[in-house]
Amino acid sequence: MTKSKHPETIVLHAGHRKDATTNAVAVPIYQTTSYQFDSTEHAANLFGLKAFGNIYTRIMNPTTDVLEQRLAAIEGGVAALAVSSGQAASALAVQNIARTGDNIVSSTDLYGGTWNLFANTFKDMGIEVRFVDPKDPEAFAKATDAKTRAYYAETLPNPKLRVFPIKEVADIGRKLGVPLIMDNTAAPILCKPFEHGAAIIVYSTTKYIGGHGTSIGGAIVDGGNFDWEKHAERFPGLNQPDPSYHGAVWTQAVKPLGPIAYIIKARVTLLRDLGAAMSPFNAFQFIQGLETLPLRMREHCRNAQAVAEFLNGHPSVTKVIHPGFMEGEEKRRAQAYLKGGLGGLVGFEIKGGAAAGRKFIDALELFYHVANIGDARSLAIHPASTTHSQLSPEEQLKTGVSDSYVRLSVGLEHIDDILGDLRQALDQATGAKKAAE
Repeated sequence: MTKSKHPETIVLHAGHRKDATTNAVAVPIYQTTSYQFDSTEHAANLFGLKAFGNIYTRIMNPTTDVLEQRLAAIEGGVAALAVSSGQAASALAVQNIARTGDNIVSSTDLYGGTWNLFANTFKDMGIEVRFVDPKDPEAFAKATDAKTRAYYAETLPNPKLRVFPIKEVADIGRKLGVPLIMDNTAAPILCKPFEHGAAIIVYSTTKYIGGHGTSIGGAIVDGGNFDWEKHAERFPGLNQPDPSYHGAVWTQAVKPLGPIAYIIKARVTLLRDLGAAMSPFNAFQFIQGLETLPLRMREHCRNAQAVAEFLNGHPSVTKVIHPGFMEGEEKRRAQAYLKGGLGGLVGFEIKGGAAAGRKFIDALELFYHVANIGDARSLAIHPASTTHSQLSPEEQLKTGVSDSYVRLSVGLEHIDDILGDLRQALDQATGAKKAAE
């Protein structure tokens, strides 16, 4: 196939043309645990990284490999690693380069589950996470010291929807020898973090990539654009002998194959040891989702924009949170980093506080009340009482959640039906219709 830079083509063709044995065009589901070695020498070469191939599905699988190749191609990265969930992707992306006593600097604008992972579970593991407000990119530099191993942020953070200053922070990190890890879950196709200097991208493939609410998964994509050797003092796990893999020095061991030291280490040590593997069936499901992702993202963005405009004019809504309604520097960042649309998420605050928010959710008929985003169906949730409920009130406000905040993941239904459901639910929640009568 002629190499293409167009995502509509990449999602259909990258990594697979036909099955070598059967000539099947669709990617087969290789539902197997293990693989026959050709000989004892072949097995030894695979385990010794002298040859690449399939050993055990906890580490690699032919179906999953196609998904990984397509994700890497879409992002312009060198390689990818599919894992069991978006949470696993976030955790492994950091654990691959941070150890006990190390720290990372993270944006405060985070999904609630990531905040808990960073503030509590990582703390128990001895990895400190320093939270800074991304309004000021220099805050990342100020929080950096000799033990800082990465910066972490979300492209289109859920729930604030305030686009992260990718290039500004990536440039700071490059000068200091710190890679930027970007969670691009809410903005696939729309944003290409590698083009702005990010080193690693993580995804919850559960969301827009899957697109149909059927499968849990995650992915890590290596940009191959960060010099781990140049900053060897920050990354001993990549530049010193690894006792868990017969003393391999990852930046040297895989150098003939390209700049893939980071992603190979994640695969053959962390995925091997922690076992957060994606099932082949789920990988197949995500491949199906990828094939329509560019088309779906266009429609998600179009419907979300219409919803934001509707809410902005509704008397029961006190605030609309959407990139299209940002101003100043936040507007500039949205225009600079989101191409082809402003995403499928809309947040808003409703008159009447938490009680009205819950009434609104309960009154919805078309929207599903679920803890997810990115489905073809429209979804709604009240974060303060659900996804962010484990956070303290102060932590909730830092992430952008108030008592009256409602988050919508706008789906692919006809826009008239979407707006009709929102209208009747708002009327019931706030008594707007009764008051008008």
